[in-house]
Amino acid sequence: MSTLFVLIGWLILFVLCWPLALLALFLWPIVWLISLPFRLLGIAVDGVFGLLKAVVMLPARVLGAGR
Repeated sequence: MSTLFVLIGWLILFVLCWPLALLALFLWPIVWLISLPFRLLGIAVDGVFGLLKAVVMLPARVLGAGR
């Protein structure tokens, strides 16, 4: 559904201002490549926080607080 909205938005932009639409079409892969390291960093930070949560909650789980 989101892809459909993006396509319709791009088509409207293409009708209204075709040079800007073509510029957006060609710059999108470059923006995606630039944002890729930040996405990987976010995944790594999320994993570290998950590990810290598991380590902190381990004594409570061992003692049976989750039952």
